[in-house]
Amino acid sequence: MIQIHLPFPKIRENDMTVKELTQEARHAEALKKYLLESPQLAEEIKDLPADDQKDQIQWAFEDEAESQGLQPWELTLKYTSSPEEFEAARLVLHKEAAEVLGVEWEEYCEMNNLVV
Repeated sequence: MIQIHLPFPKIRENDMTVKELTQEARHAEALKKYLLESPQLAEEIKDLPADDQKDQIQWAFEDEAESQGLQPWELTLKYTSSPEEFEAARLVLHKEAAEVLGVEWEEYCEMNNLVV
């Protein structure tokens, strides 16, 4: 088994619920889970310095989000929550974004290809 040590915070399964994770900790946890599901990526980067490994994982994660039609923050949420929590939180965050941007919800959904 390939072992890659990255400067991500250690989070055990029962340490926190999804709601208690900070945005940074949630993203770090998502990257760890993504890497576990990506053995080819782990193999390709195993000999790189830790900072370069972290960069490569982040870039691959962003590419994966794009390939799924998601923003990186949405993929982070997907990796760190149940499917039900993901959908609910995703809509709440998109609604907040629409409000901040001053865009009507229907228009925002259309602009972002959201099906509600």
